[in-house]
Amino acid sequence: MTRIVEPHQLLQFRPLGIGDQDKLWHWLHVALWDPPPAGLRPKEVLQAPGVRIYAEDWGRPSDVGVVAQVNGMDAGACWLRLLPANTGLGSVDAETPQLGIALEPEFQHKGYGRPLMLEALKAAARAGYRQVSLTVHPENPAQYLYERCGFRKVERRNNYHLMVASVA
Repeated sequence: MTRIVEPHQLLQFRPLGIGDQDKLWHWLHVALWDPPPAGLRPKEVLQAPGVRIYAEDWGRPSDVGVVAQVNGMDAGACWLRLLPANTGLGSVDAETPQLGIALEPEFQHKGYGRPLMLEALKAAARAGYRQVSLTVHPENPAQYLYERCGFRKVERRNNYHLMVASVA
């Protein structure tokens, strides 16, 4: 699918594939949002068992991901991973994948997040998922984007909002 978001900016999507593993680690790092004035966490956090589960060995049969490209350049990704029940902060059950999303800083706050997330939710539906979950820090303004994409807050977990969206 191709869209024009900003004037003279061509937005396209492609699948997040096995060859994107290094980029996915980077995007997972970007996705780990903390309230200002905190910046990015140290890269070592990616090796924590509760973090690396979202990116390691990308390309499992149940993995779903979409990369946003702006004028042919990878701008970010939205990915979903199915994990065993009670694994991961966003765990709902063994049939609900957990979503991550990140845009490179130069593409943030320019209208690319919503189409990227909606494209990933469509991909989740095509993959046969009924719903998708995510967690978001209560101070992260992205929670309003998530609500506009169909997510609803279902509970508070470790000081994060657990949000779920139906995709079926």
